Amino acid sequence: MDTIARMLGQARDWLDARGKPAWIIAMVLGFVMFWPIGLGILFYMIGRKRMDCSNWKNLRHGRRSASTGNSAFDAYREETMKRLEEERDAFVSFLEELRSAKDRAEFDQFMNSRRTPDVTV
Repeated sequence: MDTIARMLGQARDWLDARGKPAWIIAMVLGFVMFWPIGLGILFYMIGRKRMDCSNWKNLRHGRRSASTGNSAFDAYREETMKRLEEERDAFVSFLEELRSAKDRAEFDQFMNSRRTPDVTV
């Protein structure tokens, strides 16, 4: 039992030395080999704060990351993010219109079927 704990400690230290990508690769391989292993690694990463998602949260909530120090790149990034947000908003609007048109067509079809008398002989 002591050797297993020592081996797991060595594996943890080896993964820590290689950073977050090594942990993610280990987790994916764990899922591929036997899903409870991947799940265990995922829970370990979350519990030990090795799975830091602060950058993802900042992007999702619309906050911009800090300046890189390169003003040309920062301007390009801001312009690209603004364009992508506008395209996303336009696409969401298009999807809403598409759903509304589909709902309208289905409702019209339902109403037309109710208006036509059912002819049974």
